[in-house]
Amino acid sequence: MNFNPLKKSMLTAVVTLSTASVYFAQTVKDTVQKEADIEAVVLSGVADIAKDRKTPVAVSTIKEAQIVDKLGNQEFPEILNTTPSVYATKGGGGFGDSRINVRGFDQRNTAVMINGVPVNDMENGAVYWSNWAGLSDVTSAMQVQRGLGSSKLAIASVGGTINVLTRAADKKKQGNVLFSVGNDGYHKSMFSYNTGKYESGWSSSILMSRTAGSMYADGTAFEGYNYYFALGFNPSAKHDFQFTITGAPQWHNQRAFQSKISDHIKYGGTEEEPNRRYNQNWGYLNGEEYSMTRNYYHKPVMSLNWDWKFTDATKLNSVVYASFGRGGGTGDAGRINGKGYTALPKTEDGLIRFDDIVAWNQGANIADFGAINKTPFLANSNNGIVRRSSINSHNWFGLITSLNHKFSDNLNATIGFDGRKYEGIHYRILTDLLGNNSYTDTSNINNKPNVISNVFDASASWNPFGGKTNDIKDQMAYSNDGIVNWLGGFGQIEYTKDALSAFVQGSVSNQGFQRIDYMLYTPAEQESEKVDLIGFNLKGGANYNINQNHNVFVNAGYYERQPFFGAVFLNNRNDVNPELTNEKITSYEVGYGFRSQIFNANLNVYSTSWDDIYRRVTSRVNNVNYVANMLGIQEVHRGVEFDFNVKPVQFVTVNGMLSVGDWFYKGNPTATFIDDNTNTVVGTQTLYLDEVKVGDAAQLTAALGADFKVTDWFNFDAQYRYAGNLYSAFEPQNRTANDGAEAVKLPDYGLVDIGAGFKWNLTNTQALKFRVNVNNLLDTVYIAESRTNLAADANSANNWNGINKNNEVYFGFGRTWNASVSFLF
Repeated sequence: MNFNPLKKSMLTAVVTLSTASVYFAQTVKDTVQKEADIEAVVLSGVADIAKDRKTPVAVSTIKEAQIVDKLGNQEFPEILNTTPSVYATKGGGGFGDSRINVRGFDQRNTAVMINGVPVNDMENGAVYWSNWAGLSDVTSAMQVQRGLGSSKLAIASVGGTINVLTRAADKKKQGNVLFSVGNDGYHKSMFSYNTGKYESGWSSSILMSRTAGSMYADGTAFEGYNYYFALGFNPSAKHDFQFTITGAPQWHNQRAFQSKISDHIKYGGTEEEPNRRYNQNWGYLNGEEYSMTRNYYHKPVMSLNWDWKFTDATKLNSVVYASFGRGGGTGDAGRINGKGYTALPKTEDGLIRFDDIVAWNQGANIADFGAINKTPFLANSNNGIVRRSSINSHNWFGLITSLNHKFSDNLNATIGFDGRKYEGIHYRILTDLLGNNSYTDTSNINNKPNVISNVFDASASWNPFGGKTNDIKDQMAYSNDGIVNWLGGFGQIEYTKDALSAFVQGSVSNQGFQRIDYMLYTPAEQESEKVDLIGFNLKGGANYNINQNHNVFVNAGYYERQPFFGAVFLNNRNDVNPELTNEKITSYEVGYGFRSQIFNANLNVYSTSWDDIYRRVTSRVNNVNYVANMLGIQEVHRGVEFDFNVKPVQFVTVNGMLSVGDWFYKGNPTATFIDDNTNTVVGTQTLYLDEVKVGDAAQLTAALGADFKVTDWFNFDAQYRYAGNLYSAFEPQNRTANDGAEAVKLPDYGLVDIGAGFKWNLTNTQALKFRVNVNNLLDTVYIAESRTNLAADANSANNWNGINKNNEVYFGFGRTWNASVSFLF
């Protein structure tokens, strides 16, 4: 059994996901065939796939069979958790609330693409994995390119690029029925069928699934659906068309806020083992689970790909796409005697007393809530609590087209166009009056006061193609649209001869921003001025194959990236930031690869400097909200990555990786502090950040795993992964004194995962497959992330594992499991 780093054939459980790049090649013929395998799943030439020993980037590729076998009931990004310099967590632990960092950069600064189409939010760069909850069901391959990457687009690949390739319509004829169960009531059912390609050139693929249950954390019930349809038409050797549509309507209760370690101990835990399931956002209402924080969304994405081969030397690849996102996330509005719902007295188990909140809203005397100071059944921002939803909908249209011409066997060039039009729709509505008859809002200057009595269901609509779904009279707190228009061009020249391959690539983009505010301005003044910002990048690299065993590569690049929408317009108003400047990214990387019949390895050294970062955060000091506008922040990320794969005997594959990062702030920028209520500047201060560690991701990671293909029908795998030098998410605005305060270093941890699979071939075309996965087998207690930076207390009784108990954290999940059975036909 042999395989290549990027184009692996279907190996089921033989291949372990713990390697950053899994490499094995016995013959040149097999290598070429496996590269063709992964290229076959690419829907369009706009998806830039790196090739082993040719594309000079650090890359890892994961195929469909591995995802099917190993993912289980984990979150989709976690499949990459044993890739060098990748740190993925479950976030708050709600369904789809995971997050991922690449080389210390969060997913706002890591480009995520589906079939070469960018999906990072056009306003803030975020990726909401709950919108893509069914993506793992339709993925044919996923490639992570760390660093510059090979995409030709002007994308935000500061940390890297994650390109997800979905199944093509012309997959081989096959059907699949799957049932899966797991911990905490998790259950999933799925059906898929591929027609294969008919002689007429037509082909199609369909998939439907439903997943429901609860996550490991308390109060995190969920339900999600997934649908996928692809239609292909290949009328001749010159033309290939692929139409796809996929969506994943879902709702899930969240653990939206980190809790103090002391609360994890107080509510159902002990000093030795805090209650990792604790969630401060939920309780019971009328005897049923009720969460103040619930996410619901439906984001269908449709695309039409057209590959046109003019001649053997010239081809045009195009994709036109559209996305219509509808939904939002709930939270509280209002107060009871100045307290939000999490500050009110809780049950002995730390749950929210929603029945008592309803009773207080209706005039009942709840002694420990305080005196009633409102008219019963009538709520406003200061009296009474309701549940509202922050709507974050959008309409997004795009076109990417690229023309490639091969001038000779050694030289080819590509030019292309990237156009996008985006409208973000933002406002709040009521989803539960919690016993009140109405809520009075005074935010809209054109309708003040606004008494709102209509409530709306907090569940995803199956028909997201409409416009604004709520009348302005039903909206509260804010109502605005964010308009982002994008025009970009790109070009690339590639040279390949014998052992040398090299490329030079450049792109430029113009982003146009506009904000429309329906509450803070009169109708004649609601549209802001239009702001156009130009960004560009230039990168290049070369790979040299010394012989069939050794290769080396180098790449370098420079980016000037436009700031996000929130940096263009200040203070949630139409005020244009007068100090706008592009962020600057400079990156260098050198790599070495070794290939043989039994051992393969990769070594990369990288350095990335990110300058002129703009951040805007809100802080609360002495009951006053302040906005900190921070200019000129600089981060330096550098490190070493190593991964290997060895096959000592035919039925055993051993693989591992090690990545060591050094990520820190450089220099001492300034911050302007603004009173959020009066919008007046209250002061400017230096932020003493020089050499402070960048937090939010483990800077030291390692993994070691083994796969055993015992027989043709049974396989087993186990892996260990380690995370160290993990720092809390440091907030730069807090370093206004040169006191030496650092980001809190969290305890290192290691986890063991195991899995086993069994396949029973019923006929030549039918089979039963069984799979069991256990994650965190040893039930290790660990902190996955923290957002606070309280130093350890002098009294050790106030610390847990050396960490101040008042720090707010997300504990990682304990032992979880998943079992599935599928019928292939």
